[in-house]
Amino acid sequence: MRKALSMLLAAAMCTSLLAGCGGSSDTGAADNTADSAADGASTSAAGGVFKLGGTGPLTGAAAIYGNAAKNGAQIAVDEINAEGGAIQFELKYEDDEHDAEKAVNAYNALKDWGMQISLGSVTSKPCEATAAETFADRIFALTPSASSVAVTADKDNMYQMCFADPNQGTASAQYIADQKLGSKIAVIYKNDDVYSSGIYEKFKAEADAKGLEIVSATTFTDASANDFSVQLGEAKSAGADLLFLPMYYQPASLILKQAHDMGYAPKFFGVDGMDGILTLEGFDTSLAEGVMLLTPFNADAEDEKTKSFVEKYKSQFGDVPNQFAADAYDCVYAYKAALEQAGCTADMSAEELCDKLIEAFSSLTFDGLTGETMTWTDGAVSKEPKGMMIQNGAYVGM
Repeated sequence: MRKALSMLLAAAMCTSLLAGCGGSSDTGAADNTADSAADGASTSAAGGVFKLGGTGPLTGAAAIYGNAAKNGAQIAVDEINAEGGAIQFELKYEDDEHDAEKAVNAYNALKDWGMQISLGSVTSKPCEATAAETFADRIFALTPSASSVAVTADKDNMYQMCFADPNQGTASAQYIADQKLGSKIAVIYKNDDVYSSGIYEKFKAEADAKGLEIVSATTFTDASANDFSVQLGEAKSAGADLLFLPMYYQPASLILKQAHDMGYAPKFFGVDGMDGILTLEGFDTSLAEGVMLLTPFNADAEDEKTKSFVEKYKSQFGDVPNQFAADAYDCVYAYKAALEQAGCTADMSAEELCDKLIEAFSSLTFDGLTGETMTWTDGAVSKEPKGMMIQNGAYVGM
């Protein structure tokens, strides 16, 4: 999840994703932490707690995304509440199972709870549905990882911490061309997914502009996401030396395995949805050796802020945090900064807070785990991505 490159990204890159990742398998631990944090906030700032809600896949195939966002947000809430300042949060996540209809039901449960500000939804299609609700209800929302452009389109109160889909495609093509990573490019994308297809469309346009040769572009759907032999065979026959995979890490892991089994070894380049592949249960991480991707967060970074976050995440949830956890952590701190800047108090209504946060985010400059001097335009974030490569089972800077 800005000088020369950042200026480029203002039009070309903003966030997951995936949608939506790599959270804890121990959701009970996260729930216990949330309960204790809420109790602490209520005690230290009686009546002065902002109710912050979000929906995400906490169970099911995409649960790794939702739990990562939930866990990252909870660490930020715990830190802020422990400071005992004027801004205190109570965090509540509802399970949407990566389903748009269930996300609306989860959103309504949060509204009944008294949610004043929102983290939207973790993955794109559910967030498109809940964004329509927050817009109608005038509840401000800042999603950590729902990267579809439809999430923010025509909604003045819907913001993203992640890079938007089309801009990931543009920036990926620019990076591949500028670094001369491949001469013949193949693409496999999921044509029934707004995240994957949105990235591909902009990638193709920028690849054409940059003179990259796309020798193969093949697709898959939910129904055909287990066998990639045809797509890989076409890419190999076309002589592709780099395979661009704008998708989440689950199908990408199968592509890496099946390419290995057929003796096909191009370079692989992914997007933010690839983050989490190293924590996928049962996956041989050696198959991801050399995989490249653009991401706003590196858990191996040596700055004190990142090291502290990673240590806390490992201690509480037993995993290495990925960018979705980091984006959610940044969302909470960005909210704190905006609430302080706007002079908000917890006794304000959701609609009053919405108006003030729209004004605050339009001029806010924010430094976080996933970027420095972040700004927002029409809900889309501008921050600088990092080119990462998987080496020896870890992400390292390219």
